[in-house]
Amino acid sequence: MTSLEEYMDMFLQQYPFDLLTEDEFTLLTVGAEIKEFKENEFLFHEDQHSDSIEIHFLVSGLAKNIMHRDSGKQIPIRFYYPSDLIGIMIILSSGEMQFSVQALEDCQTICFNKDHFMTVMNQNTKFSKVVLDEISNLMKSLYQEVKYKSNDDDQSGDVELYTKRVDKFMETPIFINPNATIKEAASLIQVRELEGLIVSKDNTQMDGLISYSEIIDACIEGKQDYPVCEFMKTDHFSVTAQTFIYDALTFLKHHPTSIIPVFHRTKVVGFLRQSSFFTINDSIYFDTSYKISIARSLYELKQLSPIHNKTFQQFVTDLITDGMLGYDICELITNLNDKIHRQVIQLAEEEMQQEGYGPPQINYCFIVMGSGGRKEQGFSTDQDNGLILANYHHLEDAPKIEDYFAKFSHKINYMLEQCGFPLCTGGIMAKEAKWRKTLGQWESDLVDWIKKMDAEEIRDFTIFTDFRPISGDYALAYQLRGKLTTKMQNSLHLQQLLMKDTLRFKVPLHPFGRMIGIGKNRGLNLKKSAIMQIVNAIRIYAIKNGLDTINTISRLQELTAQERYHHRDKENAKMALHRLLTFRLEQNLKELKSNQPLGNSISMYELSKEEKRKLRESLNVAKRLQQVLELSYNRNRVV
Repeated sequence: MTSLEEYMDMFLQQYPFDLLTEDEFTLLTVGAEIKEFKENEFLFHEDQHSDSIEIHFLVSGLAKNIMHRDSGKQIPIRFYYPSDLIGIMIILSSGEMQFSVQALEDCQTICFNKDHFMTVMNQNTKFSKVVLDEISNLMKSLYQEVKYKSNDDDQSGDVELYTKRVDKFMETPIFINPNATIKEAASLIQVRELEGLIVSKDNTQMDGLISYSEIIDACIEGKQDYPVCEFMKTDHFSVTAQTFIYDALTFLKHHPTSIIPVFHRTKVVGFLRQSSFFTINDSIYFDTSYKISIARSLYELKQLSPIHNKTFQQFVTDLITDGMLGYDICELITNLNDKIHRQVIQLAEEEMQQEGYGPPQINYCFIVMGSGGRKEQGFSTDQDNGLILANYHHLEDAPKIEDYFAKFSHKINYMLEQCGFPLCTGGIMAKEAKWRKTLGQWESDLVDWIKKMDAEEIRDFTIFTDFRPISGDYALAYQLRGKLTTKMQNSLHLQQLLMKDTLRFKVPLHPFGRMIGIGKNRGLNLKKSAIMQIVNAIRIYAIKNGLDTINTISRLQELTAQERYHHRDKENAKMALHRLLTFRLEQNLKELKSNQPLGNSISMYELSKEEKRKLRESLNVAKRLQQVLELSYNRNRVV
């Protein structure tokens, strides 16, 4: 192993260290030490106080910089290679920048005394300029990467926004002539209480926009009597009347003092501003999401969870009345549940630190499975979750790390229970060792699991199959997903077991179409009788064709795009799933209103003639899917 003295002799000859005087170089070496980090160890974590961050010079190995998003997702931003300085950016920003640095392979660094390093930078302007220029270039690079990598599908969960269009919320356009004065524009903005005006010669075609900021700039320059056209903006964001409001809201979130012109072809037909959306029902969803993000106690989170939040329940009722698709509403509910899970995980991490365990020493990924993984949750849902841990058994602190995550996962599961998510009666939870493993263990156990699968284990495996990451290092989940997809596609034995398990529950329809109810109320279990028939059948098609998507509707879309599924059958399955999930949501809302236990059954006596028709058609679709699977199974082949 190279000694510190040998490294320092080498540095003395290299740029930019050769810019230092002998005294400065000596000061830099005082207190410096060689440090080693094993694969997956953190050099430092975002939860550390900035005062404890050290400056490292990477001698060997590879490390990555991780940005932690409010959503719980971790995004790798950049890599560090030998000769890179690590930590200086956080120190210079006084902790304003927060991220972690993790070893991707065994790393060796020289850790400088922070005070000595900063003293040398203050004394030697040439040396500090080299360091600061490098940081400046890195910041530009980071900005572009953060901008790109933050724009991902993880934030596309607010599905109700995609069902509403701009024309329902736009206001009548307010125009001003380009030759009008700045003073006139200011007066009009004040009287009409606007954020800006649309500049137009004919009140139809748009020449530009003028807002408060441009008017203030003109007034500061003493140009109140100048024409508006000299200060208007011609480069502006705009939408069409049929644009989904999500795009407009996204812009206004970051430009709250702006207005957005709305076009029909080349004609201005309206405008949008933040207040345009004040009356939108979806504000209930936004408000609930915000309250979850700032909740600091389990009691607060419990009151905000779907089964306890009466306001949100009314919101869902309104969405059903408005004709929103049942599977879109379920995705919306799942997204809200995800937010609660992430907040619980954050509270659990903080509690672990308060109890003296510190932050996690390795990366982890919290996954949800079953209906939560597919984003098809209703009001009645328990916990199906697990943890994927970065490989750590090669580390000296392996027993300590194992103990940390055992305690951490117990906290999460019991905190979720307090927030309204019952513990899984089948034990499919992160606190159980079977569902809390390193990536390497998951991958190796996967092979044995699939090879030795029996009828008893197939149900657990079916739930696991639809896992999805919701917090932590998503790369761990994506890597496991890739392995799982390949293994399942290549296992005929597994696909046959999945089909056999699906066929255990028959769709309750007589040959001539009469629905079969149970008991005095002619009850019908929507989940076992039809929903799972559709979900399971589509899953088997997806597995056979090597798809790694999880959501049932997304699977249908991809299968159809690949011509593995007929367009008509896709639409039938989507409509059936929409109706069945809507029936279940309506039943759960009735149960919540009357303080009854939540379930999956409905009474056919309570259905109208039209509702019975829709239910019968949905059951027919489920039965058709089941018949195709049964035919394939009996022929001892896979569909």
